[in-house]
Amino acid sequence: MRGASEKSSGRVSAGNHGRISLTQHDFSTLGVPASLVGVLAERDITTPTPIQAATLPDSLAGRDVLGRGRTGSGKTYAFLLPLVARLSATSPRRRPGAPRALILAPTRELVGQIEAALAPLAATTGLTSRTVFGGVSQGPQVTALRKGVDIVIACPGRLEDLVKQGHASLGGIEVTIIDEADHMADLGFLPVVRRLLDQTPRDGQRLLFSATLDAQVDVLVKRFLHDAVVHEADSAQSPVSTMTHHVLHVDREQRFGVLADLASAPGRTVVFTRTKHGAKALARQLNAKGIPTVDLHGNLSQNARTRNMDAFHSGRATTLVATDIAARGIHVDDVALVVHADPPVEHKAYTHRSGRTARAGSDGTVVTLATGEQLREVRSLTKAAGISPTTSRVQGTHDPVLSELAPGERSLPGGLTVAVSSDSGAGESRPRSGGNGGGGRRRGGSGSGSGGGPPKAAAQPSGRGSGRPARSAAPAAKGRGTARPAGRRTGGGSGSGSGSALAYSTTSGGSSHSAASFSSKGRR
Repeated sequence: MRGASEKSSGRVSAGNHGRISLTQHDFSTLGVPASLVGVLAERDITTPTPIQAATLPDSLAGRDVLGRGRTGSGKTYAFLLPLVARLSATSPRRRPGAPRALILAPTRELVGQIEAALAPLAATTGLTSRTVFGGVSQGPQVTALRKGVDIVIACPGRLEDLVKQGHASLGGIEVTIIDEADHMADLGFLPVVRRLLDQTPRDGQRLLFSATLDAQVDVLVKRFLHDAVVHEADSAQSPVSTMTHHVLHVDREQRFGVLADLASAPGRTVVFTRTKHGAKALARQLNAKGIPTVDLHGNLSQNARTRNMDAFHSGRATTLVATDIAARGIHVDDVALVVHADPPVEHKAYTHRSGRTARAGSDGTVVTLATGEQLREVRSLTKAAGISPTTSRVQGTHDPVLSELAPGERSLPGGLTVAVSSDSGAGESRPRSGGNGGGGRRRGGSGSGSGGGPPKAAAQPSGRGSGRPARSAAPAAKGRGTARPAGRRTGGGSGSGSGSALAYSTTSGGSSHSAASFSSKGRR
């Protein structure tokens, strides 16, 4: 078997004297079936990225492939195209509980992104798929598996649970794909991944993709890939050529003001904190300032995660505040700015956080906020990441460097609030900090929060300059929720809000706040 350190076999056009040149080849010349090329063309995808040009000839030929490319380099289509091409070429009868292909990914968000990219390819070829992940009821997943599906896209933990319960068998897997293998290792998923792969046929095709190739990933490579071809589309530490890196030396009390100024510039912004508590608090402060913001971290229910990402995708929210554990699951094009509100703890986290911008050929800017005592730490981690950032001393929110990094007119269109309507008696929710004060008591008795009736009308925008939170279209009946500030939970005690309609409305901004404390030690 070829070792993990082996370079691509001369097919990468980025810096190698290879046979594949992106200016001379398209997907057809790489061997992609015409029907799939047509699907890509309908989405204005006509030129292969380096990782696609490097891996597709081998993966389409049925070989095991180890591909390394930075986040946003096009790895998803690099493995979906050969997967769909292989399954559609044979098309045997589906068997209950026995999928033909398996894609493993570390986060629920990434599973959803892969499913969205797969859907038009699968529809053209008549293939079916099912996502499998935790945080939601397993009932629909079990039902789909029993009916029979071609492709399962799964997080390892929930899939292993379903296999142990007898709802799925991996004995008929023809192709296994592991995406973001290094993040699997970071999150401690490798033991589960190994147990799952041990149940797949040894003669099946296996494709492993990763942003970095380290010792933990090499364990999977040596055990499960056979005579694999290794392709590296860029060096392990090279930044994207269109991504610029900056460190802003700021006083602690000015951090929130500087961050709010950057986030109020045109375009999408992703902000990273070290802890769940910090992400939640910062999102609340930005909304109060008038910047439409959602958060993403491990404490959110699946409904809330989906709702927040939908708001960011659609543009209702212009800023997303996330923790490190969510970094790999965020795949949104046109993110202009990434801000490390809390410097990450190690260089791999810096690389993966920063990869949220400069995707699909777009430009991007990465900014790290650092107080005086953090500068040495930031210098060390950027050096380890192979980055040479520009460091600037920022003197408050009017410093001209801010408009250089995030150009455009600043705007405060209003923060987001969440409106809940339900027949379930869930009523108003308590503030996130707990307690019954400040109007946080429930209406309409105890209220289970489980939901059961059909959704009612969602909140309407608060307009007319009132600046007050939006209300439900109908008067709030006993037990029916009304709009609450963004920092409060929706639904009943669990936060899942089954049976409730969740919607966003906008409130006027402009509130002043003291300096934010973005991180909380010991709380992740």
